[in-house]
Amino acid sequence: MSKSAPAIVWFREDLRLTDNPALHAAVASHRPLVLLFIHDEATDGLRPHGGASKWWLDKSLRALAKTIDAAGARLTFRSGKSADVLDDIIRETGAEAVFWNRRYDKPERDLDARIKEDLTGRGIDVSSYNARLLNEPWAVETNAGGYYKVFTPYWKQARQCVDARDTYGRHKTLSGPKVDSESLDDWGLHPTRPDWSAGFGDWTPGEDGALARLEEFLDGPINGYKDNRNRPDMDWSTSGLSPHLRFGEIGPLQIWRAVHAGMEAGSIHEKDGLHFLSEIGWREFSHTLLFYNPDLATENYNDSFRHMPWRTDKAALKAWQTGQTGYPMVDAGMRQLWQTGWMHNRVRMIVASFLTKHLLLPWQEGETWFWDTLVDADPANNAASWQWTAGSGADAAPYFRVFNPISQGTKFDETGDYVRRFCPELKDLPDKYLHAPWEADAATLKKAGITLGKTYPNPIVDHSVGRQRALDAYDTLKEKRDAA
Repeated sequence: MSKSAPAIVWFREDLRLTDNPALHAAVASHRPLVLLFIHDEATDGLRPHGGASKWWLDKSLRALAKTIDAAGARLTFRSGKSADVLDDIIRETGAEAVFWNRRYDKPERDLDARIKEDLTGRGIDVSSYNARLLNEPWAVETNAGGYYKVFTPYWKQARQCVDARDTYGRHKTLSGPKVDSESLDDWGLHPTRPDWSAGFGDWTPGEDGALARLEEFLDGPINGYKDNRNRPDMDWSTSGLSPHLRFGEIGPLQIWRAVHAGMEAGSIHEKDGLHFLSEIGWREFSHTLLFYNPDLATENYNDSFRHMPWRTDKAALKAWQTGQTGYPMVDAGMRQLWQTGWMHNRVRMIVASFLTKHLLLPWQEGETWFWDTLVDADPANNAASWQWTAGSGADAAPYFRVFNPISQGTKFDETGDYVRRFCPELKDLPDKYLHAPWEADAATLKKAGITLGKTYPNPIVDHSVGRQRALDAYDTLKEKRDAA
C-alpha cells in the first residue's frame, strides 16, 4: 500500500468536521482525502429517510460542503448502492483506504460488514470508529453479561463508562483529488409541489448551527431545565439539539464534555446538568435496545403485546395526524409537528398516549408518521419512545398509564401560549376552557368566535370512554398473556 494513494472518508450520520474520529484518523494517515457522501435508497433493507429528515439532510449536506470547501477540499456526492459507489470511487481515484464512523441499526451494520469484508479481501484498508454514542451498545453490560433492559440501572452504569477523551479539533485545511460529483439539487431532498417546509425556518441545520444552539442553551436556559423541560409554552425549555444529534452535526461526547465543564466551573447547576445528560442517556439506552432488537420499529419489544386488541380506524388516525382530535393539547402538538418538523418531548408523550390509549390504534402507526414528519426521526429514539408510551417497550411500567390530555394541558401549558400558537382558532378562549373548549357555555364560545364542530372539532372520543376502553384492552391483554 502506498501512502500517496488516496483514502476515502465516507460521511454518513456524522456530518461534521469537529470531533469526527474517522476524519481525524484519515487526516493523521497523511493521505490525500476523498470526502464522500452516498445517498443510498437502492440497497435492500435500508429504511429511506422521511420527508422532514430529507429536508434537514439537504441543508446539512450543503452546510458541510461549504465548510469543506472553505478548508480547501470538496465533498463528493454520489447516489446508488453504497458498495457500488465505493467501488466506482476506488476505481476512479486508486484509493487504498476507507475510513468511516460506525452505524448501529442492523441493516446498516450488515451492509458495513459486507463492504468491509469485500474491501479488505481486495487489499483495501478499512477503519471504523465511534462518533455517534457515548458508549457503544455492547460496551455497557449487566453483571450477568447481558444488556440492560431498564433505564435507571443502565444509565448509572453507562455514565461510569464514558471515555471523555480530548476533543478532536476542526481540521481547517483538507486536500485531495477532485472527483466527479452529483448535484444535491438533483436528489430532490427539498420538498416541492407543494413546499410544505415554510415553517422550518427557525432551524439552522449544519455543524455551526449545532454548536451555536449548544452554546446558547448552556449559556442560561439549561439552568432550570429539570423544572422547565416539560413546559412547551416556554421558549428554550429544551435544547433543540435532537436533529443535530440525529445527523451527527454534533456528537454526544461534545455535549457531555461541555456540560461537565460548565458544572465544574459553576455556570451550570449540577441538578440541571445531570438531568439534561440523562436525556442524552435515554438516547444511548434506545440505541442499545435497537442494537439487540433490530425489529424495534415494527415488532413489540414485549412479545405479549401481540395479544393487544388494537383497533383500525382510518378517520380517527387522520384526525390525529392533522391535529383535529378536539383535544387542544393533542392538536397543538400534531400541528407543531407538521408546521415545524419537531415537537416538544412532553407533547410527544401526550399525543402518543392519545393515539395508543384513547384511540387504541397501534403504536406502529405513530412511529411511521413521526418517521416521516420529524426532522430528528432517529431509528432508535423514535421506536423505543413509541413502544415505551404504548406500554410494549422496555422499562414501560406502568404500561397501563393513560395520560389525560386535559390535565396535561393545564399543568404543562398553564399560560396557554402553546395551544394558542398552534390552534389560533382557540386564542380568544379564557384559560379556564382552553384545554377543554366543550366545557365552555354558549356565550363564552360565541364571544371567542368558536363554533364547535365547525371552527374547531368536537372531541373524537370522550376522555373517560377512551380511558376505560384502553384499560379494558389492557385487561384483555393480561388475561390472554396469563393464559398463554
